[in-house]
Amino acid sequence: MIEPKPAVQQGPAQGKGKKRRFGGTERQIRSALKFYKVLAYLTGGMLLLLCAELIARYAFGQYLFAGGTNAVTGQPFGLGFAEAEPKGVVGGANISVAVLIVHGWMYVVYLISNFRLWSLMRWPFMKLILLALGGVVPFLSFVVEKKLHAEVEAELAANPQAAQRY
Repeated sequence: MIEPKPAVQQGPAQGKGKKRRFGGTERQIRSALKFYKVLAYLTGGMLLLLCAELIARYAFGQYLFAGGTNAVTGQPFGLGFAEAEPKGVVGGANISVAVLIVHGWMYVVYLISNFRLWSLMRWPFMKLILLALGGVVPFLSFVVEKKLHAEVEAELAANPQAAQRY
């Protein structure tokens, strides 16, 4: 006769007596972690660039332009800062606006990576909020990424049986 095993297995990693279950396989979790890590660094870098652009715009009244013509002298304009009001450059690409747009769309993809990792790890909802804040608070994405990367690695190592098998 087969002896039944208890549903709850206690071990050093499960001090609370609950068996840890993930929402996917270890390979899926590592893939989501890598996707999150790349986007955390890209979004964090774009956020810092956005902060610098906003400081230049609102503190000094300057936009970053590439190309175009200097509105005052009529000379060709290369790459650099120009007056925001009145318009300092006619034509050309407004890099300041491009930074805003790129960061906005990158943040959307960053949120997708957050949700993917959060759902596979089956974390509480507040951890998803913390992940999402990483894309809007300067330097937070770098700090949170480092902390959560170590936490995911530790959980995967401590619970090798917790990943679903399909």
